[in-house]
Amino acid sequence: MKLPASIARWFGGDRAREEAEAIYAAVSAQARRPEPFSELGVPDSLDGRFDALCLHMFLVVRRLSREGERGAGLAHGLYDSMFADMDRTLREMGVGDLGIGKRVTQMAEGLMGRIKAYGDALDGGQEQLLAAIGRNLFAGSPAANPRAVERVAAYLRACDGSLAAQDLDALLAEGPRFADWAALS
Repeated sequence: MKLPASIARWFGGDRAREEAEAIYAAVSAQARRPEPFSELGVPDSLDGRFDALCLHMFLVVRRLSREGERGAGLAHGLYDSMFADMDRTLREMGVGDLGIGKRVTQMAEGLMGRIKAYGDALDGGQEQLLAAIGRNLFAGSPAANPRAVERVAAYLRACDGSLAAQDLDALLAEGPRFADWAALS
């Protein structure tokens, strides 16, 4: 049930939703950058673009998880924004109403699996991180260039550090600070 706008504003609902939507817009823009697709060989396909989005969602959700209840609320809003976007995208692609729910559920499960895999890998060793990136972002492709996988691992670590150093107020005001793909060549 959606609260009337006047009540939602009183509880901060509109502000929290707007903050989450702004974060999602920044995450989505970073995930759409051309470098991983044109320079690194990430598949430029629906699945490849979804995996790039999941990688960036992981980074921001990981950062928000350090912010207690407020971060959890923002992460929830971030998920809501992402899946509203996925719903719109599927409809634009012509997926019928009956197929939307199933596809969004599959995407949610895929996102949660990737968040766990990247989190475990980032906290683990380099080999575990390279394996998670190869399996997910490069779709397990045997043609994935090991140097490209290493560049993504360096990017992931740089982003994680940059986001960890960014306080929540700055993240909300400026958007998430991701590393520069070009600086990691």
